[in-house]
Amino acid sequence: MSKKYQEAGVSLDAGYDAVERIKKQTMRTNRLGMMKGFGSFGGMFDLSALNYKNPVLVSGTDGVGTKLLLAIEMDKHDTIGEDLVAMCVNDILAQGAEPLYFLDYIATDKVIPEKVEAIVSGIANGCMKAGCALIGGETAEMSNMYAKDHYDLAGFAVGAVEKEQLITGEDVEVGDLLIGLASSGIHSNGYSLVRKIIQDNKLSLSEHYDLGASLGDVVLAPTRIYVKPILELMKKVKVKALMNITGGGFVENLPRGIKKTQGIKITKGSWPVPKIFKLLEDYGQVSHQEMYEIFNMGIGLTLVVKKSDAEKVMEILHKFGETSYLIGSVTDKPGVVIE
Repeated sequence: MSKKYQEAGVSLDAGYDAVERIKKQTMRTNRLGMMKGFGSFGGMFDLSALNYKNPVLVSGTDGVGTKLLLAIEMDKHDTIGEDLVAMCVNDILAQGAEPLYFLDYIATDKVIPEKVEAIVSGIANGCMKAGCALIGGETAEMSNMYAKDHYDLAGFAVGAVEKEQLITGEDVEVGDLLIGLASSGIHSNGYSLVRKIIQDNKLSLSEHYDLGASLGDVVLAPTRIYVKPILELMKKVKVKALMNITGGGFVENLPRGIKKTQGIKITKGSWPVPKIFKLLEDYGQVSHQEMYEIFNMGIGLTLVVKKSDAEKVMEILHKFGETSYLIGSVTDKPGVVIE
């Protein structure tokens, strides 16, 4: 290997080893349309292999924010990649798109092949849950850019949907009902505040705090991926709008799926709020209203349907292993009201 490059902080041998380990993970995500050619300059996907007639491509890119710092602190790297996939595919799902393929970017101070493999194993797990292929990516070693043992992640997903089946929110009417799907916890938003509350109160990541698991395990639980049950649901029922509850909580995300002249009324108590949010509210002295402006409060995805379809929707979601709740309705007053 190049000794001069190693003196500059880059190990080519470690990079080659990491690539070989990544290959095994990408092959687990094989799906129709995925083309051979791992290691090519560009990832390839054959859209003609799918039975789309008037496809619209929908893309999304994201990271996982400062949740990464908790993964680094706990030296647990095999789930954070699943968060990365979830943050991208749940967003393109909101337009009704089926995720087709995914690319990742890993930047680190030093390539440790075993760590890279753990990260990519989580990405591959997420891709398998979303039904999309991991067709490429990049691993960059930059010792002068990142602190020791630190790294960053970014992801990019592309999906497709028939043009006439795009979910735009244009069909939403006053009186339509809002159904919420249970989250797996905090997901991947609000972690700057989460970490501040933990640090300010000297909370231990190994303690349980009546959460049913250690605080570390609860805050590191990967973001739930809703792709497969929602795609199946859309084959049977008209979904008028889908809103992914990410950064900005209910207040920012719910209006994105409906008309500007409309609003959402949320009924508190219509779903059980996980204990982790009560812990954050109490230790952080965060107002109850503000919690809904920051966190998902136990609802990771919401959908708007006709009142007459609500019961059927919840029955279908239950068959696919999702826990859902009737949490609100569409109103004629812009904004989000939490009663």
